[in-house]
Amino acid sequence: MVNRFVLNGISYHGKGAIREIPGIIKEKRLNKAFIATDPDLVKFGVTKKVTDLLDENGLEYEIYSDIKPNPTIENVKSGVEAYKKSGADYMITVGGGSSMDTGKAIGIIINNPEFSDVRSLEGVAPTKNHTVFTIAVPTTAGTAAEATINYVITDVEKKRKFVCVDTNDIPDIAVIDPDMMSTMPKGLTAATGMDALTHAIEGYTTKAAWELADCLNLEAIRLIAKNLRGAVRNESEGREGMALGQYVTGMAFSNVGLGIAHSMAHTLGAVYDTPHGVACAMMLPIVMEYNQETTGDKFKYVAEAMGVDTAGMDQAAYRRAAIDAVRQLSADVGIPAKLEALKEEDLDFLAESAYADACCPGNPKETSVEDLKELFRKLM
Repeated sequence: MVNRFVLNGISYHGKGAIREIPGIIKEKRLNKAFIATDPDLVKFGVTKKVTDLLDENGLEYEIYSDIKPNPTIENVKSGVEAYKKSGADYMITVGGGSSMDTGKAIGIIINNPEFSDVRSLEGVAPTKNHTVFTIAVPTTAGTAAEATINYVITDVEKKRKFVCVDTNDIPDIAVIDPDMMSTMPKGLTAATGMDALTHAIEGYTTKAAWELADCLNLEAIRLIAKNLRGAVRNESEGREGMALGQYVTGMAFSNVGLGIAHSMAHTLGAVYDTPHGVACAMMLPIVMEYNQETTGDKFKYVAEAMGVDTAGMDQAAYRRAAIDAVRQLSADVGIPAKLEALKEEDLDFLAESAYADACCPGNPKETSVEDLKELFRKLM
């Protein structure tokens, strides 16, 4: 069997990493940047940390910030038009998953205009050309969108999110600077951190998991369990640990896929606009319980990576310990266990949408629409 692994061409890690950006631009002889970012990051001066460096070096740029959480087809289409008018020849994405995903879709369509309807990018689209040259600068420690071949767009008209998987969309360069994440509010830090943990645990147990991905995901689980609480308290060590942990699992899950915690979270985001990380955090222990019989001894290593001493535990005990450790971490960082917006009359649509999601087939346990309905019901 042949396993494929797709990674960024170059990545920079550590405090002050964004100072590498002007040198990269000059070395590549690029002319004008199209900066895809969200309005709050512009408002609170986070994007300015990057644009100040460009200004100091006399480098041209244009900012595009018509991007909302759970970005829409319209956000992408208006971004494509803005890119065309800007005269830019490369992109810098500054933000979390929403900015990164919007930027990926824009860049793919610019170089593959036959997909300008956006919807045709769902699944594994047969694009021919790599996205425009992209430098990705994450501001959240969770999504790892800077390291992945995936992006997610919301179809408002059909009330669904769709996942796009494309080796042509991965950013050329990732710049992971913990200082860019230091202004994240507590709730966002918690939510994106639990998104990262969901990536790591689902990636570790997915059908396509294999040794290279496993060693990365297991280390990511350890890093996240060790550092997320501190990151939520805005401690420097915690921020740095989460910046690394979320990237490490990004390298792995991007190449082996995820499972139904993500397919269900995408659906909750599309219907109720639930923040993605919150939806993942609520679904993860529920899905772990559901999947446990198909995970072999992997939950033993998950539990140990999360600080549990599994000596003397049988299989049932260490599986329960892993699930309990996830629930405890989620509670410690303030994630709710229930979703008040969830309605009984929505369950059929939610379950059908989650079953159709591109992440669903990777789940280690075969599922059904009826099973997914019951799992959603556990949030009520």
